[in-house]
Amino acid sequence: MKLNLSNPTTGMQKIVEIDDDKKLLPFFDKRMATEVAGDTLGEEFKGYVFKIGGGNDKQGFPMKQGILCNHRVKLLFKKGMSCFRERRKGCRKRKSVRGCVVGPDLAVMHLVVAKKGEQEIPGLTDDQRARRLGPKRASHIRKLFGLEKQDDVRKFVVRRETAKKKKAPKIQRLVTPAMLQRKRYYKSIVRKRMVLGKKLKEDYQKRLAEFHHEQKAARAAEVAKKKGGEKSK
Repeated sequence: MKLNLSNPTTGMQKIVEIDDDKKLLPFFDKRMATEVAGDTLGEEFKGYVFKIGGGNDKQGFPMKQGILCNHRVKLLFKKGMSCFRERRKGCRKRKSVRGCVVGPDLAVMHLVVAKKGEQEIPGLTDDQRARRLGPKRASHIRKLFGLEKQDDVRKFVVRRETAKKKKAPKIQRLVTPAMLQRKRYYKSIVRKRMVLGKKLKEDYQKRLAEFHHEQKAARAAEVAKKKGGEKSK
């Protein structure tokens, strides 16, 4: 089985092939997102803890989180589900995926380093790969640079150099005066609609009461007219 090891802290990735199934026994019958000690994989992995990120079986079918079995199943997929990309708007598709329980039938298993061990692993923990892209969301930029709420996030956005100029991503969820003004405007529209709706309801109730009163008066006049006609006879 091939192990695709990734280290989020360094941004590096490495593929290791392990032929002995005895070394992989601690991983069998474990679900995706479970943390497993990597001591059995070899001396270089002593002290490491890996999180199971997924995998593919020998026919290339991917593991899907939430399917509690170690074999393939056929599911009806729609937009928003993992292991599926919508080709046409509104279309659904029935396709095969593998359960989220690890078994010996896997060809590749993806492991993420959750805890670093005693030794450095060449090509995984011994080097640092710079991130090509920085964070886009305002809160993530604040977290990266340790900014306060009043600091201007736009000055700290990570710019990427291209052939001609530097490019900066559009900051998401950025609170600006224009956005606050827009929010106040939308709230005022809702408030005006509520006030108008309340007024129209009051007018309707008032007109309904008048209508009932008119109907009652007309009915009483009609009854009085009939009684008057009977007396004259």
